Amino acid sequence: MSRIGRSPITVPAGVEVKVDGHTVTVKGPKGTLSQSFNPNMGITVDEGVIHVTRPDDEKENRALHGLTRSLIHNMVVGVTEGYSKELQIEGTGYRAAKEGKKLVMNLGFSHQVFFEDTDEITIDVPAPNRVIINGIDKQKVGQFAAEVREKRPPEPYKGKGIRYAGEHVRRLAGKAGGKKK
Repeated sequence: MSRIGRSPITVPAGVEVKVDGHTVTVKGPKGTLSQSFNPNMGITVDEGVIHVTRPDDEKENRALHGLTRSLIHNMVVGVTEGYSKELQIEGTGYRAAKEGKKLVMNLGFSHQVFFEDTDEITIDVPAPNRVIINGIDKQKVGQFAAEVREKRPPEPYKGKGIRYAGEHVRRLAGKAGGKKK
């Protein structure tokens, strides 16, 4: 039995969970999330606790058991607390600013790079070298952060670029030779 899949999910106060067939809708103080799951998985809600069950021990059902439970748990956490990813910008002249609903970044290109807030994602820039991405859907927050980081990933020689907060970038030595005489 999956250790992750069989552990119950407690529903906090103020969160409403509705199961309609194999579609789960979670409504909380930060918003509403809905997702369809594999029809083989049994999802039940009783007295503020969500249980996920599987029909048998086939390999696919074992894999889906833990996945389904994790996705439902992420939905519950998202509508109560929300998710955020912090990015750090390093490099001379590299900076970010917020103009209205747009994130404007100078990353050493001949042009500025723009990203815009969406309905699910909000962007905060507390400092010119820090960007915080917030939202209720864990997958969308991570994908948006990856798209921002993709514009200038950290390079291994000087460490310049956009990195996740706490990410370790392996540094490489530069050219080892000196001038020949």
